[in-house]
Amino acid sequence: MFTLVLFQVAAQFIIGQTGNRPKQEKLLNGLKVLMWNDPKADKVRVTLRIHSGSAFDPQGKEGVMKMLSENLFPNEAAREFFIEDLNGSLDVQTTYDYIQINASAKPESFLTMMETIATAVANPQIDKETTAKLRAALLARIYGLESDPGYVADRAAAARLFGTFPYGRPILGTTGSLLKIEFADLLDARQRFLTADNATVAISGNFDRSLALKALRRYFGGWLKSDRKVPSTFRQPEEPLTAVLELPSPSPGTAEVRYAFRGVSREDKDFAASLVFTQIFENRLKNRLPSGQFSNIFVHNESHTLPGIVTAGYTSSGVIDIKKNEPGGLFRKSLSDPISDAEITAAKTAVLSSRSGNDPVTLWLDAHTYQTANIDPDSATPDDVSFADVRAYAERVLKLPAVTVILSSVPKTN
Repeated sequence: MFTLVLFQVAAQFIIGQTGNRPKQEKLLNGLKVLMWNDPKADKVRVTLRIHSGSAFDPQGKEGVMKMLSENLFPNEAAREFFIEDLNGSLDVQTTYDYIQINASAKPESFLTMMETIATAVANPQIDKETTAKLRAALLARIYGLESDPGYVADRAAAARLFGTFPYGRPILGTTGSLLKIEFADLLDARQRFLTADNATVAISGNFDRSLALKALRRYFGGWLKSDRKVPSTFRQPEEPLTAVLELPSPSPGTAEVRYAFRGVSREDKDFAASLVFTQIFENRLKNRLPSGQFSNIFVHNESHTLPGIVTAGYTSSGVIDIKKNEPGGLFRKSLSDPISDAEITAAKTAVLSSRSGNDPVTLWLDAHTYQTANIDPDSATPDDVSFADVRAYAERVLKLPAVTVILSSVPKTN
């Protein structure tokens, strides 16, 4: 039987290239440490991940975790310091599942980088003035996104599918929710989630391991651990409305179509099969939608700690008449047509290619965030994905309710 080992094959490929596995440590405060040493590298990279993200935003105050992440390095001066003084880089990202700091520096600036990051996470300066500035910056960003038909369509599809469930609410928040957030909300989020035992730090590149351990204990040792655990359990969302949702497009002459259904979690037994099947789904859509009329054709499979979302969509400059051409019918047919062996083989190749591009830091951090099996090929048990697995997942998908969203500048047809 032709099988595919998704994560383990990708991990073996990457580990084979790097030639080593991370040295793992754990500080007394619970901070987990991963280290890859490469004396030939011209930089040293530090990636610190907090294993809680926007899924924990209080309802009605969406954007709290995003604002907390922005508060770690709240101004351009802090970011320019990494570029100009450390000859490196700094980026902070927020997802539904985590907040992550990505930083780099020249080897001789390693200790300065470590101290700067430790100060930011262990003792962030949260006050009214900074909170107001962060809110204003996010509001300006949201105002811009609200004129982007693609963003509006994506958010409408997620909200239609999940309602008030965390994945139905925007990571950046809304204009209404951001105005409700006070600095006390950020203080509460910091106390609950920004703790040493809820984080993993990965160090890779040109550095001395013994020096790194001393620096970790010195700079991160005083970072407090949590006095309580916050489980990632939420009330499951209600069944979505499946009638086509029509909305006005913020950009005249541009239409967006979205078709979405609930996906699987990262630890679901069908996760690997879902990656292969959604690749087949995307290949079919691209073959069936004429490139002259449609663009930005995609299928995104977003899996999280809890079940995520599979979103398919495209952009059209023409008028979409749902009475004559129901967009959902095209998506449904692309999902329900029998799957050939050739489609599965092509999709597996594409998935493996995309997964092998992940670096070992991301793979190991994901294993910590999603509490998946160890990616170490000497200890992990491969989860083979067969042709039957993919077809079984396809049957599972067909039983799920799906939502269709259309953004058009043309008034709704009665």
